Amino acid sequence: MTTLPGTEAGAGGAAGPDPTLRTDTSPGTTAPPAADKPPGTTAATPPGAEPPPGTDPGNAFLAKAAVVTAVLTVAGSLLGLVRDQVLAHFFGAGSATDAFLVAWTVPEMAATLLIEDGLAFFLVPAFSLALARRAAADGTGPGPDPVRALVAASLPRMTLWFVGACLAIVAAAPLLVAALAPGLPDPGLAVDCTRLTATCALSFGLAGYCSAALRAHQRFAAPAAVYVVYNTAIIATLFLLAAPLGVRAAAVGVALGGALMVVVQAPFLWRQLRLRGAAGAAGRAARPGEQAVRLETAVIWTVLLFALCRQSQVLIERFLASSLPAGAISHLNYAQKVAQMPMVLSLMLCTVTFPVVARALAAGETERARDRVERDLVLAGCVVLCGAAAIVAVAPDLVRLLFQRGAFTAADTAATAAVMRVYAVGLLGHTLVGALARAHFSVGRATWAPLAAMGVGILTTAGIGFLTVGTWGVYGIAGANAAGICVTAVLLLYALGPRAVPLRTRAVAGQLGRLTLAAACAAGLGAWCAHHAGPPVAAVATGGLVVGVSFLAAGWGLGVPALRTAAARVGAAARPRAPRPATRKRRDDR
Repeated sequence: MTTLPGTEAGAGGAAGPDPTLRTDTSPGTTAPPAADKPPGTTAATPPGAEPPPGTDPGNAFLAKAAVVTAVLTVAGSLLGLVRDQVLAHFFGAGSATDAFLVAWTVPEMAATLLIEDGLAFFLVPAFSLALARRAAADGTGPGPDPVRALVAASLPRMTLWFVGACLAIVAAAPLLVAALAPGLPDPGLAVDCTRLTATCALSFGLAGYCSAALRAHQRFAAPAAVYVVYNTAIIATLFLLAAPLGVRAAAVGVALGGALMVVVQAPFLWRQLRLRGAAGAAGRAARPGEQAVRLETAVIWTVLLFALCRQSQVLIERFLASSLPAGAISHLNYAQKVAQMPMVLSLMLCTVTFPVVARALAAGETERARDRVERDLVLAGCVVLCGAAAIVAVAPDLVRLLFQRGAFTAADTAATAAVMRVYAVGLLGHTLVGALARAHFSVGRATWAPLAAMGVGILTTAGIGFLTVGTWGVYGIAGANAAGICVTAVLLLYALGPRAVPLRTRAVAGQLGRLTLAAACAAGLGAWCAHHAGPPVAAVATGGLVVGVSFLAAGWGLGVPALRTAAARVGAAARPRAPRPATRKRRDDR
């Protein structure tokens, strides 16, 4: 889901490795450095300029990419909130909304598997290796372009799989609804919505392929814009078709939005593929595209099974909530959508630096990858914990401000806000899982540690959920989610080792622990101030401001290096600069 442009100048992991260091696609092997460059040197890129594909981005470019990604991601998230507001306005938190949210499981699952996690985790390293091979060839001889060969070998086959998955979901929709929500009051409506949303298996797959390829090419704007066009399409469709189609209009919007996600990216990817770059080196024994496909095959099951296992948390929640009174699934959905915004923001830097880490590991520069991952974990922790503290502090007023209108009642507000506070407890775990999974999969070879850790977390979620749903209802379900994801995060953190990225685990855990303590203090103070602030707008603004200031102050007092650095930079920026002495130009009288 990052002080975002938290890319610090001079922070040694921001720039990627030298592309000339990698001349094959076998994981873990490197070629001797080029004769005219010492190991570790990087191609010079003007500050803030877009580097050519296959070259190393500098700190200024990564900061620029992070800012662009942040702006577009925030826009997409805000439109997602507007989408939920429109849905709540038209249909409230009743049985019709529950039916659509069961069908919503399909695009949620598809987004995780095909856009956010699954495809990206094995396609970004594969395209990074193909780009490195293209750069290493440097026009030394005829041969197939590695990037085009990779696309030709992988995209047609994957498209067939996407079409098959789409048709399978349409055919199995009644069985899926019965399995996901056996106690649903109107299963027929849920089946109709599921069949309409099934198209996202194809559209999200193609959109995810384009996103991964563009990010590996260090092009981030179009991939970050996909949720802007997606949510815009759903909102527009709801306003146009809610009256004649009811909640089915939202499912039509999902289908239309998925198609637009492909349309907004395809021209940019086509442009990159037309830039053939250097031809492959002469006399290669095998086509680079074929080797990249073998690499994908080696990791594809570990990646997709991990993403599927992670997304199954949502399936468990919907299954347990279907036995509760009408509206329970809606309360969980609205609470989760708002609570996850800090997580989305915190993971943006990890999304931008994922190709950098993959290329560093491909070149054997483990220390550079380690420094980048450690910095990303702490920065992401700062953002998500500050956001979680704000969520806890202002939850009732925030839900009242966002949703309490139309069919969404005060009782719905109270239930949603309480669930949101429980969800917030697990936000750090969700962020760490997203960041650490990228570190595990950036090595470009099969690793079962993420799947094993996620499996333990899912068992924890299911066990606690089944034990508590009867007593605590939706609060027990949300608490089970938080507990399960935190278990997974701890296991992933300690599972990184020499075969992946050897983190200094104790130092990272120490900083995250101090940040958590700072967030707890900030949440308590912010909640007290918001309670006495008056109307919802004033309460949200006051609570959010108090949380931000107190979180920075507490983190600085606890000695968190990242926050001390941020405070020092803010102080330096706030101090007036001394005027520079005037300089006179010398005349050449000769």
